Amino acid sequence: MAFAAFGIITPVLSVVLSVFMLGLSAGSWAGGRWITGAAERARVSAASFYAAAELVIGLGAFAVPWLFALGERLLLPAGQADSTPYLVLSAVVLALSILPWCLFMGATFPLMMAYVREREPNNADSFSFLYLANVLGAMSGTLLTALVLVESLGFRHTLWVAAASNFLIAGLSGWLGWEAKRTLTVSSSPLNASTSVPAAGEASAANPAQETSLSSAGGRPRLIQWILFSTGFIAMAMEVVWTRAFGPVLKTQVYAFALVVATYLGATFAGSWLYRRHLRQRAVRPTGEMIGWLCTVAFLPVLANDPRFVESNWSWYADPKSVALLLASLCPFCGLLGYLTPGLVDQYAAGSPAAAGKAYAINVLGCILGPLVASYILLPRLSERHALLVLGLPFFVFFFLGYKDQPRKPGLGLGLAGGAALAAGMFFSGGYEDYLLKHEAHTVVRRDYAASVISFGEAREKRLLVNGIGITSLTPITKFMVHLPLAFHQSQPESALVICFGMGTTYRSALSWGVQTTAVELVPSVKAAFGFYHADAASFISYPKGRIIIDDGRRYLKRARDKFDVIVVDPPPPPQAAGSSLLYSREFYELAKERLKPGGILQAWVPEGNPPITWAAVRSLRESFPYLLCFHSVEGWGFHLLASQEPIKKHSAAELAARMPARAQEDLLEWSSALNATRYLEEVVSQEIPIQNLLNPDPEVHITDDSPYNEYFLLRQMDLF
Repeated sequence: MAFAAFGIITPVLSVVLSVFMLGLSAGSWAGGRWITGAAERARVSAASFYAAAELVIGLGAFAVPWLFALGERLLLPAGQADSTPYLVLSAVVLALSILPWCLFMGATFPLMMAYVREREPNNADSFSFLYLANVLGAMSGTLLTALVLVESLGFRHTLWVAAASNFLIAGLSGWLGWEAKRTLTVSSSPLNASTSVPAAGEASAANPAQETSLSSAGGRPRLIQWILFSTGFIAMAMEVVWTRAFGPVLKTQVYAFALVVATYLGATFAGSWLYRRHLRQRAVRPTGEMIGWLCTVAFLPVLANDPRFVESNWSWYADPKSVALLLASLCPFCGLLGYLTPGLVDQYAAGSPAAAGKAYAINVLGCILGPLVASYILLPRLSERHALLVLGLPFFVFFFLGYKDQPRKPGLGLGLAGGAALAAGMFFSGGYEDYLLKHEAHTVVRRDYAASVISFGEAREKRLLVNGIGITSLTPITKFMVHLPLAFHQSQPESALVICFGMGTTYRSALSWGVQTTAVELVPSVKAAFGFYHADAASFISYPKGRIIIDDGRRYLKRARDKFDVIVVDPPPPPQAAGSSLLYSREFYELAKERLKPGGILQAWVPEGNPPITWAAVRSLRESFPYLLCFHSVEGWGFHLLASQEPIKKHSAAELAARMPARAQEDLLEWSSALNATRYLEEVVSQEIPIQNLLNPDPEVHITDDSPYNEYFLLRQMDLF
């Protein structure tokens, strides 16, 4: 929903993630400090305060969409998406929209710890107990939402389900608080000042195993704080880098990314479960040993991402075995963090809600900064492989700080294993980017805050990849995208808007008509790559009738005041990509309709190969425009859809060619062996398809902002929905 409101750019994702973590951190710290005395003063169980927090969180399901929409409207005058004012102000609006609810989410840990302490005053490891349950819930929620709820209910109703769940939890917690109040007395209250509370960093006598769990950090609360901060920072920064590094293998399907998050949480749960088991057995592994293993396994995703082991290419579809290997490479690292984090917090807090809130807040503070550093500092300057290597280095620092506490031989073995993994990552492994740099003579890599852009190939075999995903090639299809609607336009066209710049072919073709042309591109480095694909790019960049805007296509339509004779939309592939529905939805077409002049034509490109997605995309267009023409592409795959508010008069290929300026005809024939424009246009015009042939009889097979039919398809594919 944030992508729809503020643009499909990496900073939006990073800010949402960081503000979410900021709320957890501040809420955990504040909740821990406040609850220690509040429940006693109010003579109310901590479960009642927990119920109130859950009630407020549930209200966020209704408030956040409204705040996003309000913020979107307020930010329309803030300039292009790559401008400093917009990036700063959008971050502020996002923070104000979601931070209040996240603060209450963060407070739930110390509030529930206080309730556990009411029941079990000597419980010193309640954080790890609750952490285990919370991570399991997070994994289940991720999978249920991505695999079931959004497809079957849409975003809005999925939020309603989440809100109802919060309200149910609030009711149950309120009942627990009411029951506890009946039996709560000053003498039995674990929050009474007479109750002995172990100091931060001091092990509880009831849990001597904690002392062995942190042999290298025990009695050193400052070191525990640094480890907690660093593990949170590194884990979340790595998650951002993994998302980009694994793109060539996982592609951009929402399920692949949901599986990354679920794998992260599932492995964390397994590690936390093992820690709890070892705690009961008084056999918790030393922190120094855990960090030693982290020095090794942190680099497994780098090694697994080598094209010799996984299928990395510019196609749109993922190889299941390659996806499984990459996901498996994350498990050891995430499992160790799941073991280490609750153990450190247990050691630091010893059951104190205030100390646990502080320790968890420190860990989450690292989670806040990690995505921001990865997005704004590391990825714009380093390859994904080198960014992961840099992020793994702090583990060696902590390992050497605690080396003297390790048995000599195991410690030496862990150190050597970590060094070998680091060396392997530096010298023997690389992702798809490294593979192209080694094997393709003409490869250029550009990076910015939004994406990594790779240009490679020669002559007509040049390719464009964004975050490892094949976007386009030098194909005449992209020329027809603009020549067809301009030629079919009833009057002499004067202006054109191209949404999605790609290699710049469509923009270049529009300018061959001599019309005022605006191109909107989300990724700055894609614009910078224009010259790689077209030797005359500089002349088109300086052409007075052309301009290239760096912005989200939807956002530009909302803030633009100009109207156009022709709008060309070429959504980046594949149509199943996360966020692609925002350029196929009925709401998007309604926006585009407002920016068309009377008699204006919108050209929408729909790839072939997945009939349900084609049906849905065509239906959404049909619901917005009463008049449609459809043509099969010149290369035999995909469809050009021409849409208008007024009837589109049909013309023969000869008539269309006669309407084209000489320079436009020359541009159309640039890559063709056809003798003239008439014959070339005939190859497309003769392949007109009745629009009814591309419509499913079911009117619900369409794409909307609330129901992204093209992105969520698992239940439908399994014939379950």
